[in-house]
Amino acid sequence: MLKRLTVATVAASLIFFSTTAPAQAAEPYWQCVTFARMFSGIQIFGDAWTWWEQATGKYAKGNVPETGAVLVFKPNGRMTRGHVAVISEVLTDRVVQITHANWGGSRGRVEENVTLVDVSPKGDWSLVRVWHAPSGTLGVTTYPTYGFIYNATRSARGASAGQ
Repeated sequence: MLKRLTVATVAASLIFFSTTAPAQAAEPYWQCVTFARMFSGIQIFGDAWTWWEQATGKYAKGNVPETGAVLVFKPNGRMTRGHVAVISEVLTDRVVQITHANWGGSRGRVEENVTLVDVSPKGDWSLVRVWHAPSGTLGVTTYPTYGFIYNATRSARGASAGQ
């Protein structure tokens, strides 16, 4: 009898709390690598800075931006594990928009269509600046990058598979 009463009490409590308290869906906390892998289809795992070498022999790599490619940032300053971002749109040969996760003031969140500019002296995307939304301008920090990893559905334009 006590067992049935306990089960009934637990069931009643679950029903009461499930109908009186609105369900709060927790937003996922995105890491840049998990997001980039899912968004781009590039199946590489581990810290962002390791993606460049891991892509060798598996994916084409290069220094020309393409929609869907992943830009791999080198470790730099507080960004000790690097960063990866997916190119969402190529605007010019030196300006793109990226979609990425877990960047700066957006810890754990996804930022869509963020402007990124190539500021490298040779125009090879080895040094970039990222739009800083709070100031409404490009950030002052420059970030070194390895280059782009292209997904399997990419065109042959602009890539060198052996880089």
